[in-house]
Formats: sequence, C-alpha cells, structure tokens
Amino acid sequence: MENIKNYKKLLLITLLLTLLPILPGLLLWNQLPERIAIHWGADGQANGWAGKPFAVFALPCMLAALHLFCVLFTLADPKKRNIHKKPLLLVFWMMPVLSIVMCGITYAIALGMKIDVGIGASLLIGILFIILGNYMPKLRQNYTVGIRVPWTLNSEENWRRTHRLGGKLFIAGGFLLIITGFLGRMLGDFGVFAALIAIALICSGIPAIYSFCLYKKGV
Repeated sequence: MENIKNYKKLLLITLLLTLLPILPGLLLWNQLPERIAIHWGADGQANGWAGKPFAVFALPCMLAALHLFCVLFTLADPKKRNIHKKPLLLVFWMMPVLSIVMCGITYAIALGMKIDVGIGASLLIGILFIILGNYMPKLRQNYTVGIRVPWTLNSEENWRRTHRLGGKLFIAGGFLLIITGFLGRMLGDFGVFAALIAIALICSGIPAIYSFCLYKKGV
C-alpha cells in the first residue's frame, strides 16, 4: 500500500491523460460522423465501426480501466523493488500514449484524413518491443514484469541469462514488427496476423525453452 501511495500523483496524471481523448472528442462532436471506424485490416481499410458515443467515451474509459489494472497489479508485486524504474515507468505510460495515439488517429480518419493505420500500429508496437528488449536485461526477479517461468523464478542466474537472451530477441522482434507494418498491403490480413503471432511466439517461447535448458544443466 505504501508503494501505491508513493506513485499516487503519477497514477492520477497518467489516468487523466488516458481519459484526455474524451475532451477533443467533445469539441469535435458535431463534426464527427455517427458511425466511426475503430478497426482496420492490414490493407488499411476499415472493417469495424462503432457509434460516436462508444468511440468518444467508451474507448478511453476501457483503456483507463486497463491502465489501472496494469499499474495496481504491478505495484502489488511482492518483489516490486526488483523492477527497474524505467520498465515500471513504461507500465505507467503505455496506456496513456496508446489512448492518445489510437483515439487521435480514430478522430483524424473520421474527419477524412488519410492515415495508414497498419504502419502506425506496427511502429507503435515495434517501438514498445524495442524498449522492452532494451531494459529486459536490467530486470531482477519479480512476479509481474519479465519472462516469469518456474525456472527463472527459481534461480537468479537463470533469470539473468534468460532475460539477456530475451532482450536481444525483443529488440529484433520490434524491428521485424515495424517491417511487417510496411509490408502489410502485400502480406494481407492473414499474413500480418501470422507474422505477429510468429514474432510473439519466438520472442517469448525461445527464452522459456532456453530457461528450461539452463535448469536441466543445474543453472
């Protein structure tokens, strides 16, 4: 509880920023169409719509709820002191940035601007992977952030080696995600989806297998 109190101001600021897109939504209310695109395919074409109230109010509120869950869940970690400060700040700022960017793009497209959503999303996720990969080797054992398998949680050396490998894979995966975004029109929806799943499995699966191999060797 004490740790949550220490981050109370930051939590309030990031929560308000996550809800901030509601304000421009209200200011643009009369200019926005009644049906707004909220989902797009790999070809950049909208394939999912929602009513204006949902786009303006529900989306930021849903992200705000997810933001609260992620932050409070992380701060409740019994080993939260082991979480490097910068990855912890990433937990705080991930949803506010996502909310502002995602809702901003949604409003802009609804008002007639031409934006390639596939490239934008791939850039955002790819950059997130790269940032995670950069700080992953600096993480110490905890139950919330990192590659949390039985073998890493059982051995500090196993944790250290696994996260050093995981960091490299996440950085490489981030660049591949960005490239995938630029190839979205050529790959199509299924190709992009398959690529995203493959990259995610490689970045998380290989370190888990490596951790188990280290465990079998007594690490």
